[in-house]
Amino acid sequence: MPSDAQILEAVSQAFVSCERPIHFTDHTHCSECADHDEVLRSHNVSTLAMAEIGNPGWDPICFISPPGFAYYLPALARLALAEPDQKQGWYGPQLMFHLCLDGARNERVLACTPVQRRAVVGLLHHIFETRGEQLHDYMCGDELFHAIEYWSEDSHPCENDATGN
Repeated sequence: MPSDAQILEAVSQAFVSCERPIHFTDHTHCSECADHDEVLRSHNVSTLAMAEIGNPGWDPICFISPPGFAYYLPALARLALAEPDQKQGWYGPQLMFHLCLDGARNERVLACTPVQRRAVVGLLHHIFETRGEQLHDYMCGDELFHAIEYWSEDSHPCENDATGN
């Protein structure tokens, strides 16, 4: 079984080519979008922490663009594999929510390459194998399986083929 460090390295390598967006949200939409954009712009993959995104009621990742999501996915993986935060708990359930947002073939999934999708699925399998207690305690096992289904390459026929063949 790979270690947490090996999984994080695999995710980092899969997403290393993702450029940092100038803006992460539709920052002109409203003050909340502007606030979330500023939080995300003030951090990078190495510095993003639970203090910025750990509150499900005020989570900038809910408003992030698909390129921004891909840019920050290594940070989200790091937080999901970290020990639960004393104040905000385990980031795993929020990650599952973000990976499943809008169901199968959602814009976040479609914005990622097959290599990136495989890295996410590898992360999810690792979470299943190593974080069983948290999955049980946070009651997010079903969402984990949905995320695996949505991000598995098998469930994504060629996006360029309108017939699905």
